[in-house]
Amino acid sequence: MTTPSALPYFEDLGHGLTAIDTGFERPLFDASHLVVEGGRAAFVDVGTNYSVPGLLAVLAHKGLAPEAVDWVALTHVHLDHAGGAGEIMRHLPRARLLVHPRGARHMIDPSALMAGASEVYGEDVVRATYGELVPVPRERVVEAPEGFAFELAGRAFHCLDTPGHARHHICIWDEASRSWFTGDTFGLAYREFRSPRGTFIIPTTTPVQFEPEALKASIDRLVARQPEAMLLTHFTRVTEVERLAADLVAQLDALTAMARAADGPGDRQRRLEEGVAEIFLGRAREHGSPLTEAEARRLLDLDIRLNAQGLGLWLARPQR
Repeated sequence: MTTPSALPYFEDLGHGLTAIDTGFERPLFDASHLVVEGGRAAFVDVGTNYSVPGLLAVLAHKGLAPEAVDWVALTHVHLDHAGGAGEIMRHLPRARLLVHPRGARHMIDPSALMAGASEVYGEDVVRATYGELVPVPRERVVEAPEGFAFELAGRAFHCLDTPGHARHHICIWDEASRSWFTGDTFGLAYREFRSPRGTFIIPTTTPVQFEPEALKASIDRLVARQPEAMLLTHFTRVTEVERLAADLVAQLDALTAMARAADGPGDRQRRLEEGVAEIFLGRAREHGSPLTEAEARRLLDLDIRLNAQGLGLWLARPQR
């Protein structure tokens, strides 16, 4: 839908769900989801500090005050999902922050999170991209382990511990829409790659906790609930769940086989980047992507580099 210039792009998905473009990286790259039920509201993932004004603007556009927000739920604490959590909590006086137990301490004291991101991207880039991370008061943080359930005006949600992309990752089941908020567990579905064959999806193997067998098990657990849709952060609602799950698993197997073959002395990072690019661009061609090879490579460049880094770290682990 087209929105007024004062608002970010957003889409109403039905069932009181709205996907909001956080403005991170490029249009239709990174989504926050607003849930509205009985005059109460929740955000699932929030983008960066720079996303916060837009999220609050859509909330107001829906006729809701900041006091109507009861929950800010994070699938995990990577900064494109959670970087703005502390900042938005300053504007939502009644909200509690829901996060995996492994991620809670990073929301209360984000210094280690900032340091880890700086190691991957560089400190100057992190500060320019995400801003200063704002701590969340401990008393406002709610830990969500496996099986944790919560409600929004009687609407039921259920949390699943879903490692593989990160060990501090949860997916959140929304009973009303029979959908999962999947964060990065169910991959990335960039709209530019859609074709007459439907949605194009790729997995993410980014640093630093990529674990392929755990990720495949997490995908299987999501599919077992027979959801009607998956609500991805990159970028929002997808259906065709079983086909997309099979695509993700096949690509994970291809990526790990490629990484093992690329291991060894010399410029391993270059070999891994070339291998990731070959797999992703080949899948895009097979899918009938409308993009040229150069356009596809440009849009996937960041993913290719980060996924190669994650595969390199995975190769360095003795237990892999």
